[in-house]
Amino acid sequence: MLEAVASARLAAAHADVPVAALVLDAAGEVIGEGRNERELRQDPTAHAEILALRAAAAARGDWHLTDTTLVVTLEPCPMCAGAILAARVGVVVFGAWDEKAGAAGSMYDILRDRRLPYRAEVYGGVEEEACAAPLLEFFRAHR
Repeated sequence: MLEAVASARLAAAHADVPVAALVLDAAGEVIGEGRNERELRQDPTAHAEILALRAAAAARGDWHLTDTTLVVTLEPCPMCAGAILAARVGVVVFGAWDEKAGAAGSMYDILRDRRLPYRAEVYGGVEEEACAAPLLEFFRAHR
């Protein structure tokens, strides 16, 4: 998680909200990483999780990421939660909770919704303070 926090801080350099994500394979090796790049790319879908999933799928040559873990510094939003389930990610670990748009337990619980055909195991609040710090700094500077 602390590796993701360090990567998240780099997103702020191009005015993006400092969020980063890593996709780990079953052996714990990083096979995909991403950080928010919506401002950099002028792409509303360029969230850290989406970019990390794309990188992992490209590295594998397969969109099925069933035996992977996604580590992300902020609770995934509904769009990212949908992409996580579409990729069949098995485990999601996140740091800071997002009370305004979180879709892994705070606002919504898409990742564990029993009505959906696929669910992920979720662990929230991991290194929460370290993950929240860059976000708090960013929003203080931009208000």
